[in-house]
Amino acid sequence: MKTIAIVDDDLPIGNLLETLLRQEGYRILRAYSGTEALMLLEREQPDLILLDLMLPGLSGEEVLPKISGIPVIVVSAKVGIDDKVNLLLGGAADYVTKPFDTKELLARITVQFRKDSRAGQSAVLTFGDLRLDAASHTLFADGSPVRLTATEFSILKRLMQNASQVVTKSQLLDLISLDTPDCTESSLKVHVSNLRRKLREAAGSDFIEAVWGIGFKMKEPEK
Repeated sequence: MKTIAIVDDDLPIGNLLETLLRQEGYRILRAYSGTEALMLLEREQPDLILLDLMLPGLSGEEVLPKISGIPVIVVSAKVGIDDKVNLLLGGAADYVTKPFDTKELLARITVQFRKDSRAGQSAVLTFGDLRLDAASHTLFADGSPVRLTATEFSILKRLMQNASQVVTKSQLLDLISLDTPDCTESSLKVHVSNLRRKLREAAGSDFIEAVWGIGFKMKEPEK
């Protein structure tokens, strides 16, 4: 299930979006100010963000540069072409003007997830001495190939795709369910433990850190 964060202080619009997107099968997170949005992103990793610009506290323009690795669709009443161009050049994936047509917004969301899916299939991910090729399903550590199970490969891919974030256990299970159905909450710890052991044996470093009570994140190897 994909997760979408709605960052908007306009309650009627936010509630409309939440109802619409839940009906489409998305999991929804809410934030009502720029500051609250950043706090939300410290503990959650949505797949897409709908971001208003005119927010209390930090504005949407101030929040956008602080978001990385997550597509952002700006949903705003600002209609100036300069506003749109600057935000798209500044990192926004798309721009929708209020008032918006719900069918158009849903289509734009679908396009972003389609792009993300294609990128995930072809991307080569790197982290320290690790190089993971999602297309060829290969992993190299310090230049040497590492043999992983399908579940271990999927776990590592999802962690590397979100290398700057802590990925909760529930999020990780949702993400890897797209690649492999055999991992459960009870077996996740075993898969991660085996993966960490293989990476240590191949590269001499521990690349995955367990965040107690929350989940896992990538860890920069000690020099």
